[in-house]
Amino acid sequence: MPRGWTDTQERKYEHIVDSERDRGVSTDLAKEIAARTINKERARKGQTKTASRSSIDDISSSRRGGLRSAGGARGRTRDQLYNEARQMGIEGRSKMNKEQLRRVVDAKK
Repeated sequence: MPRGWTDTQERKYEHIVDSERDRGVSTDLAKEIAARTINKERARKGQTKTASRSSIDDISSSRRGGLRSAGGARGRTRDQLYNEARQMGIEGRSKMNKEQLRRVVDAKK
């Protein structure tokens, strides 16, 4: 585990890795998910040198609790869909609402 993590963060990291492994996720992916979760929380608390806007502005990963996972209640956010559309080179994305973005992104996949 990276330097600078507290004992609590290390325990939480191990718990997340174990939970992901129980769900059938590979060890490498489970470790990545856990590290990203802990690092995002550290960024929200100002414990890192830099922090992305989504780390600071978004709800915390523990409160979110999988709301935006693939099978979550509301799915991906409009910003997430917009970024996917941008990466795919979809024209007219800035004028689309969330549902339109979801349809066009899913159709292109």
